[in-house]
Amino acid sequence: MNGNKGCVAELDYFIEKFGVSLNSEAIIKEDILRQGIAFGEVSGEKNFSGKSYFIFSFNVDNDGDVINKKYPEEIALENGPYNLKRTVISVRINKTSPYTVKYEPESGGYKLYLEDVYMGDVSFSPEKSYMLKKTESGKSVRDVAPTIEWGYLIYLAVFRMCQYFENNTECAFCDMNSNYINQKKANKNYSAVKSVDDIISALSVIESSEDSSAGAYTLTGGSIIDEVKFKGETEIDFYVRFLEAIEEKFKGRWLSKVVVQAHTQKNLMRLKSAGAYIYHTNFEVWDKNIFEKICPGKSKFIGRDEWIKRIVDAVAVFGEYKVIPNFVGGVELSKPYGFKSIDEAINSTAEGLEFFMSQGVIPRYTTWCPEKTSKLGKLGNSSAPLEYYVKLLLKWHELHYKYNLPIPEGYGASGPGKAEFSVSAFMDAF
Repeated sequence: MNGNKGCVAELDYFIEKFGVSLNSEAIIKEDILRQGIAFGEVSGEKNFSGKSYFIFSFNVDNDGDVINKKYPEEIALENGPYNLKRTVISVRINKTSPYTVKYEPESGGYKLYLEDVYMGDVSFSPEKSYMLKKTESGKSVRDVAPTIEWGYLIYLAVFRMCQYFENNTECAFCDMNSNYINQKKANKNYSAVKSVDDIISALSVIESSEDSSAGAYTLTGGSIIDEVKFKGETEIDFYVRFLEAIEEKFKGRWLSKVVVQAHTQKNLMRLKSAGAYIYHTNFEVWDKNIFEKICPGKSKFIGRDEWIKRIVDAVAVFGEYKVIPNFVGGVELSKPYGFKSIDEAINSTAEGLEFFMSQGVIPRYTTWCPEKTSKLGKLGNSSAPLEYYVKLLLKWHELHYKYNLPIPEGYGASGPGKAEFSVSAFMDAF
């Protein structure tokens, strides 16, 4: 049961086999994330939060009829034959997905179907009042400071062009720069580099809005190579300016998370002093050979071994459990660089998880979306099998329990019916 095409029989197999250890919500969520969603006409609902394309497309299909149409940022799935508790899922458009959201006029609501089988009731991520407002300079708050995870996380992608692309060393799964180009065609106001003033103005709007439920913000963007710089600034110079301004104005209002490259302790002290609470530096894939193939820029400018060393060294700066690097779950099975079997991939990733967790680091993952405009997408890759994600969730939680680690901060609530983290099911599986 490791085919790549979803079906009810496959879901039932994994739910029956692993249901004692893993809830149905987590299994179904991973299957939807890995395969994306097709939509019928989105006609019965107008007031929902549309995809903001905040840094990547997170779509399998990115042609004009997709990027020019409004789709929800996330859906919440519940009820159905599996009696699902509310499950928040990032929307990844795939026009050939076996999962389809359909509007049913008789009930006045949306339903999710897997092939022709009803899977549950669907609601769309709500439109918050602040998303419709402007900054003092007249820019859209939705563009400057969109919220995801059902409104929990303010996503501040302040540099939406990665310098790795400039010398063809971008991560092979990444579509950041092509996403910017596509979004700029569809929305002339979509900005590559945001200003500190606009960020502060947008956050002021969010803070004063009665319907805001944000509990954290992520400050991030594409990599700035220190040897190259951006307008004379290193990566740390650039992001510290934003951090200092945000924390001076809103100190303690939201939990702060920063996603940048792997840096030396000296640089990390600057981030910490500026107000960073959680440090993310994404190692993407554990295996050394696959890392060098899939992450050529990270390999060239920092190196895999040094990247890992800096992750561990960061614990001395931020403290145990506050270093939370991401990896792209499933990309270690991509062609032509990846493993040939699921168990090889799981064993390799488990080695990395155990290494980090044993040292007070809590790695987390994003379910791989094979965007067609990424290098791996252009090679015709499709998603990893459901079996991989089931085994990954089981292994992640086994090791998390083994090392008696806390639930990671900055990801909202955990558990079925509560989790809001939308791009993998690791928080649903608690």
